[in-house]
Amino acid sequence: MLTIFTIPKAFRGHIAVIQRNAIQSWLKLSPACEIILFGHEEGVAEFAKEFGIRNIADVTCTNYGTPRLNSVFEIAQCIARYSLICYVNADIILLNDFILAAQRVKNCQFLLVGRRWRIALDESLNFENPAWETKLRAYVIERGILGRNNAIDYFIFPRGLVKEMPPFSVGRPGWDNWLIYNMRNIGIPVIDATRVLMAIHQDHDYAHIPGGDGKSYEGPEANENRALLGGASYVFTVDDATKVLTRYGLLPALTLVHLQRKLETLPVLFLNPNLLIRLYKFLLFISVTLASCAFRLHPRRRARAILRRLRTFLF
Repeated sequence: MLTIFTIPKAFRGHIAVIQRNAIQSWLKLSPACEIILFGHEEGVAEFAKEFGIRNIADVTCTNYGTPRLNSVFEIAQCIARYSLICYVNADIILLNDFILAAQRVKNCQFLLVGRRWRIALDESLNFENPAWETKLRAYVIERGILGRNNAIDYFIFPRGLVKEMPPFSVGRPGWDNWLIYNMRNIGIPVIDATRVLMAIHQDHDYAHIPGGDGKSYEGPEANENRALLGGASYVFTVDDATKVLTRYGLLPALTLVHLQRKLETLPVLFLNPNLLIRLYKFLLFISVTLASCAFRLHPRRRARAILRRLRTFLF
């Protein structure tokens, strides 16, 4: 029904614990999914053999040895058994609502994304316990934190949809934003499944990042990814979804946040040149400033307030 692919880190220490939790949760999904692990990091081949999972070790990497996502996405879309495929980060636990969400939208062209839930989990889950999912869901509701709009860890889409991806490094910023931008730019609906799907991120450090500080994903590869993205105007998030999946079905994304993002991204999607983008943002800024000052300030103070905000915007 669904092919899931990912690029695990080395199975070492705490990372090994949370990756085993995550991928074993995928094996518990029903109907059963095809799972493909990419890369040749320590322990990946052994884990794949233990659970009878396919491992593709030969992928294009950066000079630091980090897999490039364009290579992985291209191979995955060629070899996937099913027509519906999904990239998931290897630290994300999935519950069976994941399959239910995919089944509800599988007959159309789309990119399905959503915000994740964060928890601190340092121990292995007992998947032999029939109630493991119920207990984990209750624990997340009690202690978990819903991630921000840019905390995106899964992408479901029809095979063959993602094309001409730049050579982003996995696990660094920018590539997920590009994927949402690209779908919007070519007119493919982006669906936010946050309301019906609990994807669970297990907190971890970033000691594996080459040239980083161990506390974040910053480093030379992060800088390269941002350059490939093309700038802040292309940072699209869950708030740029065009549809929202709810228990009642697919609804248009028409909240104030969605409408504001539609206005802000209009020049990126339809005009593109940097000068026009700056002009559009400037006019939007002036409109908001004038409206704000008109309603909140005494007439004698409006002109000074507008000039002060204008200087802040320009300089």
